[in-house]
Amino acid sequence: MKLTKRLFLAMAASSTIATLPMTASAQDWEPRRPIDFTIMAGPGGGADQIARFIQSVVEAGDLTNRPLIPTNRGGGSGAESLLHLKDARDPDHTLMVTLNSFYTTPIRQEALGVDIETFTPITMMGVDPFVLWVHKDSGITTFEEYVAKVQEMNGEYVMGGTGTGQEDSIVIAYMSGAFDLDINYIPFDGGGAVAAALAGQQIMATVNNPAEAKGFYESGDFVPLLAFSDERMDAYPDVPTMKEKGHDFSYYNQRAIVGAPGMSPEAAEYYRGVFGQVYDSEQWQNYLVSESLSPLPMNEEETRAYWATQVANHRQLLSEIDN
Repeated sequence: MKLTKRLFLAMAASSTIATLPMTASAQDWEPRRPIDFTIMAGPGGGADQIARFIQSVVEAGDLTNRPLIPTNRGGGSGAESLLHLKDARDPDHTLMVTLNSFYTTPIRQEALGVDIETFTPITMMGVDPFVLWVHKDSGITTFEEYVAKVQEMNGEYVMGGTGTGQEDSIVIAYMSGAFDLDINYIPFDGGGAVAAALAGQQIMATVNNPAEAKGFYESGDFVPLLAFSDERMDAYPDVPTMKEKGHDFSYYNQRAIVGAPGMSPEAAEYYRGVFGQVYDSEQWQNYLVSESLSPLPMNEEETRAYWATQVANHRQLLSEIDN
């Protein structure tokens, strides 16, 4: 199973790629109070960074008449955020910045009673690949050296992630199966905490998004070994992909904004207009490049079809991990 950029782009296109709508009808509705901008992860990770960057663009451009209030609700692999939106008292003022736990957490935690089809599509801001990182002091500079070290340690090699069934654990599980690796996996509260743990050498390797590891990479502390993208990334031209190692696998994390179930059509259109302006802004387009994200515009109908595809794909991926 592979979640490739081409699959994402195919889902984003019908006869033409959709543009992000800004309709006049949305101007009949405006927020009446501050907007709950829930982040489906802990502080410092990719979702957190993106949410706060988006907030800064909205604020600088004076794009809303009421402020976005970012709040991290990453507990239970994002279950806290899902339940917060599901039970939102004011759906028209409740938004969430998502990652792929939008799919995996309801699958793994059926008792939550969360049906993502009831949520309101707003804007897909892009998709984010994963990279395998080690600390410079490990002395490891190639993926082959990494594999040899993990096999040599026979179950004592420690990697960190955001929890079983989360995006990084899916990637690590695939890599472990493909190369017969026995890894001791330790969960942390968010991708930022995972990257910090590697920087402090509390763990030996991570699978982090480029944005989460960028500061440590630029300071020379992190060494990238393998990319789980369709092609080599412009920011890391010397880093091979999993495909180059003989395994047709890539995996991307969605960076999307959704509204609470029950959000009115007028409010949804208003927010699509706001985040459409963010998406089209020079700041966001530069962010896509600097943080190695890929664009993925979709309209509401395409987004719902994309959700259905991702639920099916993740059910299969998670069943393979659990088995």
